[in-house]
Amino acid sequence: MSIHSTAIISEGAKIHESVKIGAFTIIGSDVSIDEGTVISSHCLIEGLTTIGKNNNIFSHSVLGTIPQDLKFDGELTTLIIGDNNTIREHTLVNTGTKGGGSKTVIGNNCLLMGHVHLGHDCILKDNIVIANSTAVAGHVEIEDNVVVGGMSAIHQFCKIGEHSMIGGGSILVQDIPPYCICEGNRANLRALNINGLRRRFKRDDINEIKKAYKEIFTSKKAIKDAASEILENSNNEYAKNLATFVANTKRGIPFIRKQDV
Repeated sequence: MSIHSTAIISEGAKIHESVKIGAFTIIGSDVSIDEGTVISSHCLIEGLTTIGKNNNIFSHSVLGTIPQDLKFDGELTTLIIGDNNTIREHTLVNTGTKGGGSKTVIGNNCLLMGHVHLGHDCILKDNIVIANSTAVAGHVEIEDNVVVGGMSAIHQFCKIGEHSMIGGGSILVQDIPPYCICEGNRANLRALNINGLRRRFKRDDINEIKKAYKEIFTSKKAIKDAASEILENSNNEYAKNLATFVANTKRGIPFIRKQDV
């Protein structure tokens, strides 16, 4: 174990012998850190926080502090961070709240760039990139392989579907379906994330996603009616995934039909 002499490690913290901890970092008594993780100088990690393997946490990050929620009354809540994540300078991640599921979760292989705030009860899955100076409010869900552009803001309780992209500087107040691009203030859907899809999907599947997107967002049907028809008639799992997301949205989908513009 490589721990700088100025670091403060509270009694009870569980730290694997391979972990490296830099100068003036403070680790709380309920923190658990698994093998291969590197924590730079001047970090604060406290609360009931579990950090997995091979993470790289940069200077001045603050992880596991209590939520910024006036309803929080000192109840025991957690922050869970998976494996192979990079958390850059000045990032703030809070634990959960009792009313929101009691946990904030970051999956595996995520990159949180500098000055990111991830609020209480957020659930991030795998392979997510959140660029610099982005604020993610509480209770947000972000699915696999999402990219969020820098200086964006995401409203509480929004859900962002897999393989989607949020343009830089966007103000997002509604749900974004999988495979899509949105941007703006307020953010609206612009198109499918074709470049992202081409990296990971077969052409036939992309064509089915295109067909479903067109049926939902450019036909004259109500979007939930169009989504229901796709769920009944399509055999493609990705088209059905898009339709399911739209059918289940709670905050609505921000889009403008071409014929209405």
